[in-house]
Amino acid sequence: MPELVFADPAERDDLGAFVARAVRLESQAVVRLRNRAEGELVDAWVATPFDALATRTVAGRVEPSDVTVSGSDLLMGLAVVRSATVDPGPAKDLMWRSALPPTTGWLPVDRLPGSVVSGLADEGVAVARENAGPHGTPPASLLDQTVITVSGSGLDVKVPLRCLFALSGMGFLGTSEEDEVRVTATDSWLRIDARFGAIVRRRHSMLPLLV
Repeated sequence: MPELVFADPAERDDLGAFVARAVRLESQAVVRLRNRAEGELVDAWVATPFDALATRTVAGRVEPSDVTVSGSDLLMGLAVVRSATVDPGPAKDLMWRSALPPTTGWLPVDRLPGSVVSGLADEGVAVARENAGPHGTPPASLLDQTVITVSGSGLDVKVPLRCLFALSGMGFLGTSEEDEVRVTATDSWLRIDARFGAIVRRRHSMLPLLV
C-alpha cells in the first residue's frame, strides 16, 4: 500500500486544501504524488477540467516514489488520520493520462501583480457566464483566448483564459497587494506560480502521430 509521510503537520493541511479544491472541480479527480530527486519534497499533481495541470509541493516523502491515488481517498486519509503518516489509498496509476512537464529547462519570463491576475480572472469568469453553453460550461474557443502576453528570456508567452480559470478554481491566487504571480516557460510548456500553487500547460498542441 502507498504511504505518505509529512515533515510537518501544516504540510498535511496544505495538501488537504489542494486536494479538496481538485475534488470540488472534478469529483473523480486523481492525484499523482512524486518525490523530487532533491530534498524531502513531494509534488502533487491533478488534471483540472480546464485542460491545465495544477500542482503543489509539500515537505515529506511518498512510497512508492511515483504513485497516483483517488482524490477522494486521499482527502479522506488526510482528514481522518492526524498523524505524520497517512494512507493515501490504493494506487490507481492507470487512471493518470496526462504528460508531466520537464523538471529542468525553465526560463523566467515575467512577474505580474497578483491583483492584476486576479482581476483578469474575475473578468473572464463574468464573460464566461454570459457565454455559457447548454451545460453551463464556456465554449473552448473562449477558454483558448489569450488574456495576456508576457515576454522575457527571449520568449513571448501567451496566457490563455483557461489558465486563469484553473488558477482561480484551485484557489491559488492570494488576496494581498504584495502577492506576485511568476511566469516561467520552456519551448513547449507554460507555468504560472501563484501564492498557493502552480498551473502548468503545454504552450502548443501536440501534433497527432502519422501512421
